[in-house]
Amino acid sequence: MRYAKMLVVIGLASCSGQAMSGEARMDWIAGHWCGGQPGRQIEEVWLPEAGSALLGMSRTVRGERMESFEFMRVVPEGKDAGFHVQPNGVPPTVFAIVAHGKDWVRFENPAHDFPKQIEYRREGERLHAWIAGPGRDGKEKKIPFEYRRCAG
Repeated sequence: MRYAKMLVVIGLASCSGQAMSGEARMDWIAGHWCGGQPGRQIEEVWLPEAGSALLGMSRTVRGERMESFEFMRVVPEGKDAGFHVQPNGVPPTVFAIVAHGKDWVRFENPAHDFPKQIEYRREGERLHAWIAGPGRDGKEKKIPFEYRRCAG
């Protein structure tokens, strides 16, 4: 899983994808989301869109030890449009917005090793996410993340 949470560690990518229109706000992702499995918890916290961006952070905790953390920023429009991710404090890598609709968005960075694609999709009080790209064996690999609103 460390491999999966190390979403980005090499360089900045071009944001040549499509920006989102002003009507396509991403506030649907805002909130405190919990996932994982027994003994290994994953949390993502997203602030509502303000100042032309959404800010998020995540952490993965195994037992009593933090396994990884990540700072995230989604810029829906403009020259910085894209998903800026910084796992474990490394410099950001940008994934372009390539597709979006009501309550979902997909990002891509074809130049990145793994993942090359990231998607978030909201369904009621559930948030589904996945990352995908070539695995170490060269075959396509897709890793899902299932979240629900955190209690309390």
